[in-house]
Amino acid sequence: MIVERFGLSERRACQITGQHRSTQRHDHRRGGERDDALRARLRKLSSEHPRWGYRLAGGAVRDEGWAVNRKKIQRLWREEGLRVPQRKRKRLRLGDSTVPAKRLRAERPNHVWALDFQFDTTVDGRTLKLPHVVDEHTREALALRVARSIDADHAVRVLDQIVRERGAAPELVRMDNGPEMTANAVRDWCRLGGSGRSFIEPGSPWQNPFVESFGSRVRDEVLSVEAFDSVLEAQTVINDWRTIYNHKRPHSSLGWKPPAAYAASLNRQPGRKQPDSQTDKRGRLLTSGSRARRRCHGACA
Repeated sequence: MIVERFGLSERRACQITGQHRSTQRHDHRRGGERDDALRARLRKLSSEHPRWGYRLAGGAVRDEGWAVNRKKIQRLWREEGLRVPQRKRKRLRLGDSTVPAKRLRAERPNHVWALDFQFDTTVDGRTLKLPHVVDEHTREALALRVARSIDADHAVRVLDQIVRERGAAPELVRMDNGPEMTANAVRDWCRLGGSGRSFIEPGSPWQNPFVESFGSRVRDEVLSVEAFDSVLEAQTVINDWRTIYNHKRPHSSLGWKPPAAYAASLNRQPGRKQPDSQTDKRGRLLTSGSRARRRCHGACA
């Protein structure tokens, strides 16, 4: 460009730019058809294996007989605009809530039950899974089970047992979007039992604070202290701790009363209406309407 624009000789132009005169006579060649074939092969490898980078592609073409080094593969890979795509987050299966998105605060016993899971291991390294069910108003630990694995059907059996023991189903169940919670078994249990569902936002455990706080107490006072040899030993120790938690351990948000004592004091308050619910011989929850039909049937008989 200097020679053509300013009319200088090649020697003078090279002196000004600091280049050797041989650079002006070198015929630049990049492999021609051989590079075109290699480029096509790299594009095909990238389309067949999107998670491969230029190193894996270079290893593959060298195994096929191409005599190329890593630097050339990297250069061609960049010139072709090939790259490993960024990982996309896996699609999460989210539960459908039956209550408004705004977090509802429990106002009475059996108003909101919170459900969550926690993990630990036995001394042999095998997994222990612990489902937690907490009454958000009284802070009672309604269930604290231990098993190697727990699926949605197991969670439903735990909820059924709590309903039989308390004689009432919750008005709302708050939980995260784990596979056990979003399964059809839990959804059908809530629908048939007349309980609403409230799913927290993914990755937002602070939206389920009461059961998360309970889980931290379990971890701090039991799981971080005890070493379990078996599921039976873990269940025995945790059952004893649950009894102490419900009946002896003071709770700061309950006026330093144990949760069971606080719940009993609510039932003794004057003018407090008791929940109108009973269970039949099979442990099924009876509403006031079903009991009225039973009394009518007995009188007619």
